[in-house]
Amino acid sequence: MWLGIFFALVGLILGTAIGLNVPLVFPQAYGKYIGLAVLAALDSVFGGIRASMEDRFDDVIFLSGFFANALLAAGLVFLGDRLGVELYTAAIVAFGVRLFQNLGVIRRHLLKK
Repeated sequence: MWLGIFFALVGLILGTAIGLNVPLVFPQAYGKYIGLAVLAALDSVFGGIRASMEDRFDDVIFLSGFFANALLAAGLVFLGDRLGVELYTAAIVAFGVRLFQNLGVIRRHLLKK
């Protein structure tokens, strides 16, 4: 369990460090897509850490959830842009709530040990 959490945290830190040091600038029009992609990734990582702590981690569920969340969020942004409605806020709220819930469970799990 702890090895998986260690790899997830190392991957998160390494990915953040690489992302901050690569001089790649996305056009402003893709800002909503990038923001939701980051939220989807963080949601999947924290969900994976929580599942690992509860000894029910499954890599197939983790990967399928990661891509399904990212695709649904991108679809909401695209559809919202076409309709002129800010549909991406639904994904932001959903990912934000899940992030805080998963973080709370992880924190409680760590404090009980």
